[in-house]
Amino acid sequence: MKNSPKKAPNAGAAAAEAEDAATPAGPKPPVGVLERGISILGCFSEERLRLSLRELAEGTGLDKATLLRLLGVLVRARMVHRFESGSYAPGPALLHMGMLYRSTFDLGTRLQPVLHNVMRQTGETVAFYVRSGNERVCLYRENTSKEVRHHVEVGTRIRLADGGSSAHVLNFFTGGKTPHAAEIREKGYAMTRSERVAEMASVALPVFEGDGSFLGALVVIGLASRHDAQAQRKAVEVVRSELAEQGFVTRAPAGWRPPSA
Repeated sequence: MKNSPKKAPNAGAAAAEAEDAATPAGPKPPVGVLERGISILGCFSEERLRLSLRELAEGTGLDKATLLRLLGVLVRARMVHRFESGSYAPGPALLHMGMLYRSTFDLGTRLQPVLHNVMRQTGETVAFYVRSGNERVCLYRENTSKEVRHHVEVGTRIRLADGGSSAHVLNFFTGGKTPHAAEIREKGYAMTRSERVAEMASVALPVFEGDGSFLGALVVIGLASRHDAQAQRKAVEVVRSELAEQGFVTRAPAGWRPPSA
C-alpha cells in the first residue's frame, strides 16, 4: 500500500506563522472577565483618548473577538463610547463615577479656597494628590497664570516611583519607603528639585483631617530658578496657614506612626 503524498504547506499559513514569530509578544491578557474590562479602560490616557480596536488589542493582549464582546458591554454601560469611525473613547459614565469619587472625600469646598489662596500668594501651581495603589491622583489643582509653569490637570495619574515631593509625602504617610523619610519626620514636608520634571522645584506637605486621619499631599510646584529653597520654605508657611483656616492639620497627631506597607 502506497503512502499518501504529503500535502504542501499552505503558503498563507506559513506567512502568518512567520509574521507572528516576527511580531513582539504583547502583554499577557488578564484571565478574569472583570480584569479584562478594567484592562480595556486602563488603555486610555490624556495622550490616548481615542483608540482603535487594533490599539486596544495591542494594549490588553486580548484577541479582537473577545475585545468586541467586552466593548459591547462597556458601550451599553456608557463606560466606553464608540464613534462611527470605529474608534473608542472613555464614556460619560466614567465622569459620573469620577464625580462620585471626589464627592466621597467632601473636600472640594474646603480645599479649593486653600489652593486658590496659596497659588495667589506664591504665584505657583498648587495641587492636591491622593494615593491610589502605586500611583498618585490629582483631585484638585490651581494652575498659576505665569507663562512658564507646571500645568496639572484634575485626574492626572503619576506613578509614585517617578518621584516628586508629593510622592514622597504620600509614600511616607501610607507606609511606603522614601529617601526623604528623615526630612519629612523632622520638618513635616518634602522638597525636591528637578527630580521628576527637569527645571521644576516642588514642596509638599501632608494634609490631615481634624480627627487625625491622613487625607493626601498638597504640593506647590514652580520653575526652579524662581522657586528656590527660600521661596519653598515661604510656601510651607503659606500652606500651613491656609489649611489651618479650613480646619486641616499638617502635622501627624501625637503618637502617630506610619502604617505598615
